[in-house]
Amino acid sequence: MANKEKLFTEFQAPTTQEWLDKIEVDLKGADFQKRLVWRTNEGFNVQPFYRREDLANLKTPDALPGEFPFVRGNKKNSNEWYVRQNIAVNDPVEANKKALDILNKGIDSLGFRIPKDLVTAETIEALLKDIYCEIVDLNFRTCPCHALKLAELVDAYFTKKGFDKEKLSFTVGFDPIEKMLQKGKDVTPRLADGPKIVELLKDYPKAHVMTVHTETLNNAGAYIVQELGYALAWGNEYLQQLVDAGVDVDLAARQMKFYMGVSENYFMEIAKFRAARLLWAQIVKQYEPKDENSAKMCINATTSTYNQTVFDSYVNLLRSQTEAMSAALGGVHSMVVTPFDVTYEKPTDFSERIARNQQLLIKEESHFDRIVDPSAGSYYIEHLTDALAQEAWKIFLKMEDEGGFLEAVKKGIVQDDINATNVKRHGDAAKRKEFLLGTNQFPNFTEKSDGKRPVGAACCCGAAEEAPFKKLETTRLAADFEDLRIHTEESKVPTAFMLTIGNLAMRQARAQFSCNFLACAGYKVIDNLGFKTVEEGVDAALEAHADIVVICSSDDEYAEYAIPAFKYLNGRAMFVVAGAPACMEDLKAAGIENFIHVRCNVLETLKEYNQKLGI
Repeated sequence: MANKEKLFTEFQAPTTQEWLDKIEVDLKGADFQKRLVWRTNEGFNVQPFYRREDLANLKTPDALPGEFPFVRGNKKNSNEWYVRQNIAVNDPVEANKKALDILNKGIDSLGFRIPKDLVTAETIEALLKDIYCEIVDLNFRTCPCHALKLAELVDAYFTKKGFDKEKLSFTVGFDPIEKMLQKGKDVTPRLADGPKIVELLKDYPKAHVMTVHTETLNNAGAYIVQELGYALAWGNEYLQQLVDAGVDVDLAARQMKFYMGVSENYFMEIAKFRAARLLWAQIVKQYEPKDENSAKMCINATTSTYNQTVFDSYVNLLRSQTEAMSAALGGVHSMVVTPFDVTYEKPTDFSERIARNQQLLIKEESHFDRIVDPSAGSYYIEHLTDALAQEAWKIFLKMEDEGGFLEAVKKGIVQDDINATNVKRHGDAAKRKEFLLGTNQFPNFTEKSDGKRPVGAACCCGAAEEAPFKKLETTRLAADFEDLRIHTEESKVPTAFMLTIGNLAMRQARAQFSCNFLACAGYKVIDNLGFKTVEEGVDAALEAHADIVVICSSDDEYAEYAIPAFKYLNGRAMFVVAGAPACMEDLKAAGIENFIHVRCNVLETLKEYNQKLGI
């Protein structure tokens, strides 16, 4: 047999310090911390590279799939997950037809949202007609005040049909705290129903009852670490209540289910699910369960609506696809991919089909279901897992100091924290510190809304009433820009003309920047190859009936071109300088007051321009 020879033995492995020395040379004096170290929204730094030594003190790389603390997933032999689609039950017969149809199209998990007035035995009979419940993951949800009745009806149906309780995988979701967060309603009296439902369904080993919907926080703009930390506190609140009510800890933990969102931060979302299982296992362990498997965390992942957009809506497919990949690689129990058009209409058959196929694509063609925790051992993801776990644990401990998650919700602490993040993220989007492709960055210049309008969620609990508690604000990140663009479209669409002159590279770059900037409000933009004189450019702009003339040149040449162009235009259109040149004060002294550049608040600037244009 031939001798085995290791490759590259003649090369000496560089040390971390040698790498840092080389980077310092390449940076040519620039600050390493400012240029290459990423300060995350989650409160920790991410280095530009990691090595084996960075994991020396971590225990997560030594974990095994399917074994405590389950950081590497609940399964040992595969990464299989349920492909789920939710159905709003307005007509049980029609909902059943839809369920049977999509079960033949790749779905193996159904979610039924049932209004309170349809929580009847007849509804359950019609809804589950011809569905083989022993091989399909079923999920039922209604208002918390009717959850106990729904559980009784589901149990009665399964008993009547003689299904094998060992095989039935289903959830009767009960999460009154979510209603408090969403609507500010006092649903604390309903909490007493939780132990009753758990005991009612205790003979179903694959049943879940107590659900934690942190997807609500995700869709309100929560950062990843906030969703993770509050998920732990939220789950612990329910677990403690069940145990205090006399429910066996193994039963209580087994019936917990977490509904988490997935944002566009690809690697960090993978790490989030790993850290979530790790920390939840540690929490459950403190209750001293008899079976270590009771500490497994069951997670349903739903792709976010917070970053979805009305304009350029097909980009939503790109967002939800990477989110689905993160969830799959993170080892979730089941997954819902949000249809790309959900922000402006009831999802169509087409959008629902694409959403299903997004999961089937990564499962059937990319084989994401074959390998358990493929990210394990990645220096980067192992670091993210540990860092997220540490920061999330701080939030969990803070909630415990407040008297638990429920008390924190009553005090409005959770709502204030998430709402503050939402405000910050909207501010970052306005300044383009946070990008939304097709909305605040690289919008489609020619796209019109064509009657598309953002839609809101409805509550099945009846008329609105005065809320005793604070509630979450769930305005999507793109909403401010969409409102501005639709308002512009409905009023008057101004024309912005690029007066390109001087240095070729700079005028082209600034014209492209300006077109992107102004098109975010739905303005019609006209780019040009260049003009020999400012007079020629202004004349061409007026011939095009421009409402805005944007001079695009280099900083040095603005001293030569800007003031003559401004004077020649003579107020016949708004005059804008693309950039923040050193001669800005001189230009302002000459009467020029509009400048657009990378440090601008894009949203506020465009609102100001609309006001000046009488829009």
